[in-house]
Amino acid sequence: MLEGLPGIDNIILISYLIVVLSLGFYYSRTREKNSTEYFLAGRNLGWITVGLSIFATNISSEHFIGLAGSGAMKGLAVGQFELMAIFILIILGWILAPIYIKSGVTTMPEFLEKRFDSRSRKFFATFSIIIYIITKISVTLFAGGMLFNKIFGLNIYTSTILIVLITGLYSVTGGANAVSRTHVFQAVFMILGAVTLTIFGLNEVGGFSGLQEKLPANYFNMFKPITDPDFPWTGIIFGAPIIAFWYWCTDQYFVQRILSAKSINDARRGSLLAAILKVLPIFILVLPGLIAAALFPEVRGDEAYPFLLSSDILPAGFKGFVVAGLLAAIMSSLASVFNTSSTLFTNDFYKPRHPEATERKLILVGRLATTAFVVAGILSVPLIKIIGSQLYLYLQSVQACVSPPITAVFLFGLISKSTTARAAIWTLIIGELIGLSRLSVDLMVNSGYVTNSFLLYYAGINFLHFAILLFIICSGLILLISYAEHRTSSEKTGNIQYMVSDSISEIKINLFNPITSGGHRANLYLSGIIILIIIGLWTIWY
Repeated sequence: MLEGLPGIDNIILISYLIVVLSLGFYYSRTREKNSTEYFLAGRNLGWITVGLSIFATNISSEHFIGLAGSGAMKGLAVGQFELMAIFILIILGWILAPIYIKSGVTTMPEFLEKRFDSRSRKFFATFSIIIYIITKISVTLFAGGMLFNKIFGLNIYTSTILIVLITGLYSVTGGANAVSRTHVFQAVFMILGAVTLTIFGLNEVGGFSGLQEKLPANYFNMFKPITDPDFPWTGIIFGAPIIAFWYWCTDQYFVQRILSAKSINDARRGSLLAAILKVLPIFILVLPGLIAAALFPEVRGDEAYPFLLSSDILPAGFKGFVVAGLLAAIMSSLASVFNTSSTLFTNDFYKPRHPEATERKLILVGRLATTAFVVAGILSVPLIKIIGSQLYLYLQSVQACVSPPITAVFLFGLISKSTTARAAIWTLIIGELIGLSRLSVDLMVNSGYVTNSFLLYYAGINFLHFAILLFIICSGLILLISYAEHRTSSEKTGNIQYMVSDSISEIKINLFNPITSGGHRANLYLSGIIILIIIGLWTIWY
């Protein structure tokens, strides 16, 4: 199967693919009775499946390459993005999940229409699909192709096309149910594979103490000075949460797993499970980058993880296991983006124009849309050559430019009943234009076409600091326009009556209700333990 791998490793890889495809087709065998079953797994997922599905959707090849690459260059500081995500996942589970589930929506653009109007829905749906192609499909394929090219010498285009086709097989036929169920197996497999490489790597470098002896002390500082070009502490504390809120709390890519839960408690506990799992990347993805830097000082950046994996630190049998874990990460994320894009197209574009469409027709359109996005994924493969070497920073910088307007619209739309539809759409349009201007200037500066001092200064603003500035601008914009309109609160809220204040009030009631307090207090204790773990890591690696 793969040259340079012992027979036992090839057997492990083949076995993994057989199991995944078998699971995918097994959960595809039941004929869907309605579109909810195809797009939201019948809203019947338990909390373990929800949590593992969120984690498997999130962790892909760009995390293996990008987090390890940044770790090899800068140390543990890149792990701060993972820790900030944990706080936002807790907010998603406790406060936002009840709002989204009670709204009865299928997609987040549909939620915006219920809260504001159809203009916001169309804008957000279109924007989301474009972003998926730019930051999810193309980047995942690039990272996956790079891994197999560096490790096994496989052609980068051939390997990515094969991955897309294999993943598309069960994504098209099974929909959300097959995607979510296979996520459970894939999440466990990718965690075990990453843990295996980390253990062997630490053993090779002489344990954690040996790692500290071989690397500069600042590699183990999670808080960098405000002047740091990549991870200033101000940007981490105030900028990273803005990106994380958009990423975890408004993006259909993740919220679809919450909407598929069979109850609010399953959605909440599933998000808390995902929050616990988000502690792992620091140890199993960032740490291998430090190990690679210690063992192979000549290797830097995104080559760290592939170089470590292709070295001789793994004995026969283990390498195939780790590579299978990488495949699990790639396939789980691709399956999610195919299913999510199909859900957006069918429910936010086709269904509003064809309200008379039967459930059977909607499922057919969903399958055809999934197929189209699989083909789009194959066609986007040539675009991967434009992506630079600092993969994770590339992703974060793009997201820092596009996330603040969406975060501002959702935050003020969920908190304040006085936020208006006109304020929402104009904030989205103007905010995204500003963000795109920054991306355009960055591209021109990196290409050497810009010498103007102002544009150079504009491009030189740290991407996390830029996210803060853009969020402040968008917040001011949405507040000013809303204030100028003077509409009644019922008109401003639209069809969404249950908001953040109501969600918080219900939490307080349930915590002191003898019937419901047990489960809620268990969730509360779990949340407290997660926060204490983060504080502990900050204390150790300040």
